[in-house]
Amino acid sequence: MDVIWILLALAAVVVGYVIVTFNQLVSLRNRVREAWSDIQVQMKRRYDLIPNLVETVKGYAGHERGTLESVVKARGEAMANTGDPASQARSENMLQATLKSLFALVENYPQLKADANFAKMQADLTDTENRIKMARRYYNGSVRDLNIKVEQFPSNLVARQFSFVQAQFFELDEDEAVAASRPVRVDFGAQRS
Repeated sequence: MDVIWILLALAAVVVGYVIVTFNQLVSLRNRVREAWSDIQVQMKRRYDLIPNLVETVKGYAGHERGTLESVVKARGEAMANTGDPASQARSENMLQATLKSLFALVENYPQLKADANFAKMQADLTDTENRIKMARRYYNGSVRDLNIKVEQFPSNLVARQFSFVQAQFFELDEDEAVAASRPVRVDFGAQRS
């Protein structure tokens, strides 16, 4: 009789552990999804700011068509990319590089830098970039927490049983990080028509 009670108690502990671990995994997975959604909201905000920024620059520096077209093209590719975080990170890195080129171009146009609308758009874009960085940090922290739970023993047994998988981090590849840190080369002579 005592053996039966011990086995029932042990079974209750195992079932309780599975339930608690399953709920923790669901919570972590939903936190990752929510964090990814936050990143997408901020990226959309940036995508919405870029056309007005390009039009303002075009008014002052219309002959810099190549740079402006590359910003518009990178924005379009980033907006169209709905792949995994690694794929979207590549698109976002390209967009950031073209925006960096755009702001390097602006340095040669003091009237544009003094334009109130441009200054506000630039401040809004900077604020959005900061929000994306914060959202990226939160997302990557949530991914880390989920991945730890999916990998650690014995929670990995529950994760495997209920098909919980590791999430991808949203970060720069090493080559892209190096490329993004290089100074932008702007050649105004070659761009003029």
